[in-house]
Amino acid sequence: MTALRGKRALVTGGSRGIGAAIAKRLASDGADVAFTYERSADRAQAVVAEIEKLGRRGLAIKADSADAAAVKAAVDQAVEAFGGLDILVNNAGIFRGGPIETMTIEDVDATLAVNVRAVVVASQAALAHMGDGGRIISIGSNLATQVPAPGMSLYSMSKSALIAWTQGLARDLGGRGITVNIVHPGSTDTDMNPANGAQAEGQRSRMAIPQYGKAEDVAALVAYVAGPQARSINGTGLTIDGGANA
Repeated sequence: MTALRGKRALVTGGSRGIGAAIAKRLASDGADVAFTYERSADRAQAVVAEIEKLGRRGLAIKADSADAAAVKAAVDQAVEAFGGLDILVNNAGIFRGGPIETMTIEDVDATLAVNVRAVVVASQAALAHMGDGGRIISIGSNLATQVPAPGMSLYSMSKSALIAWTQGLARDLGGRGITVNIVHPGSTDTDMNPANGAQAEGQRSRMAIPQYGKAEDVAALVAYVAGPQARSINGTGLTIDGGANA
């Protein structure tokens, strides 16, 4: 596919799971793709190799999304490598669960730094280099709008903040033709939440279609929203969760 040919993308948290699937799908659709990773250099280089097999340029950038300066530097590095930026996918996220009684200030600060502040910092940095018609897409969660069990309050709060951010930024950038959207995955089969994990049956019981999604399904939706046919999709959330929130 060539819907994104000539486009330049940055995906935060792109070395594994949903992020890696997004990076590879954007490349498959024609984009050059940079992505950040925190720890696993081997995994990151494997994703770069797959991007390059598709005939596109790939770039792995070591950056901790909890570090605002590192996030901005990653955007600048992607822009320097590719000569600009057309697509930003804010994918990096962490989950700190448990009852409020045991939640620490460190848990709160880490969650907000990665799940919220990094999105703001990356978006602001990207906009300095993004031309008219660009795309900003954040990865939220179906837990942003429904909280089905205890122990999810901090994570859900952080993801729900991105809904208002998406709506407001869409208004701010509408005059430039830049769309801003949020994709809300549900239970997706990754190493962080495997379909055969201890909590999987409980998650499946909430779904209208009782099966985990695939990271590639989320990536396909992101790629569509990043493409030219989605020019009128703006300021909205798209949920892909097998009907768990139906």
